[in-house]
Amino acid sequence: MGLRTEKRRRRENKTDYKARRILLVSGVPRIVVRSTNKYFILQVVESVEAQDKVLMTVTSKELLKNGWDKKKAGSLKGISAGYLTGILMAKKLGKGKYIMDLGMARTRKGGRVFAVVAGLIEGGLDIPANDKVFPAEDRLMGEHVKIRDMVEKVKGGLK
Repeated sequence: MGLRTEKRRRRENKTDYKARRILLVSGVPRIVVRSTNKYFILQVVESVEAQDKVLMTVTSKELLKNGWDKKKAGSLKGISAGYLTGILMAKKLGKGKYIMDLGMARTRKGGRVFAVVAGLIEGGLDIPANDKVFPAEDRLMGEHVKIRDMVEKVKGGLK
């Protein structure tokens, strides 16, 4: 038996096919979290016969319309912005059960992607997660970068 060539998307570190299969078999809609150099992008995705259909997209750029200071637009990929983007998506979705698809993103305790998950859960969505991986409350509220007042103002406008 010879060597097997790895699939291109796996070779490029874009797709973990084992994890994708588990997500598809569950049949539960998933929330895909991606972070770019400037923003968070959250999408609700439903799979029908292995074909993904995007139902809704929310980006952290939308926080600018909800009271985020335009001078701080460069910080739309930080922990606080991720947390508020999660709350924004949860508000738009209402209630429901979802699973997270973090893709090939590094998942470190207290990381930015877990700030998004914390926001989604606080916003009222039913997502299985361990509270121990979420960032500390003061980091979610922007205490570490001195934007707590702005975060509270935006959060108040989202609820």
